[in-house]
Amino acid sequence: MFKGKVVVVTGGAQGIGAEICRRFREEGAEVCMIDRQAGEHFTGDIADKGVLERFAAAVLGRHGRVDVLVNNALPLMKGLDDCSYEEFSYALAVGVTAPFYLAKLFAPHFAPGGSIVNISSSRDRMSQAQTESYTAAKGGIAALTHALAVSLSGRVRVNSISPGWIETQGVQHGGADAAQQPAGRVGTPADIAEMVLYLSSPKAGFITGENICIDGGMTRQMIYHGDCGWQLGIQ
Repeated sequence: MFKGKVVVVTGGAQGIGAEICRRFREEGAEVCMIDRQAGEHFTGDIADKGVLERFAAAVLGRHGRVDVLVNNALPLMKGLDDCSYEEFSYALAVGVTAPFYLAKLFAPHFAPGGSIVNISSSRDRMSQAQTESYTAAKGGIAALTHALAVSLSGRVRVNSISPGWIETQGVQHGGADAAQQPAGRVGTPADIAEMVLYLSSPKAGFITGENICIDGGMTRQMIYHGDCGWQLGIQ
């Protein structure tokens, strides 16, 4: 389905991003990836405007077009007590500004049937304490999704995915960790990558401006002290 398609992925060196890249390559796509981590890809910090411009120029110089853009790079997670002004601004630059600017840079160059998939988080609707920079960035990209969908109407479909608890280190979780989720397990990068491919395909041709939460049902299940093996820690 993606043979010969040009797919751009941010933050693709590990975790969810690496699985997204692997699956697109498996389906025959030409994957152009950027990450801060060094490797055989474009290396750079997407919080830097110049890096984004050089990356976009490199992609277009080589391929001349883009079929799919996946904004996946992970913003900084720090909270009210220890997050500085500069760190909060940096998180928004990675999580919201960079996706916006890449969409702007690539907008004239999307092939017919083009797609943007933004990776948000279930934290766009629920929070832990001391996670403000990450949560704000993820909420921002979820809202940016429907704004871009309207602006790019008829040209590019734009959707977002909100992953819940996704285990990226291969740890096997059981007990209360699994029981807290109606699906009965913790998620894997493959759970997210498969939806990215679906949303990027013609099969999702009537879906745009949508956010899809993939969290095993965790945000739908109310958990009180003593439920599903969960105990409130009281000092």
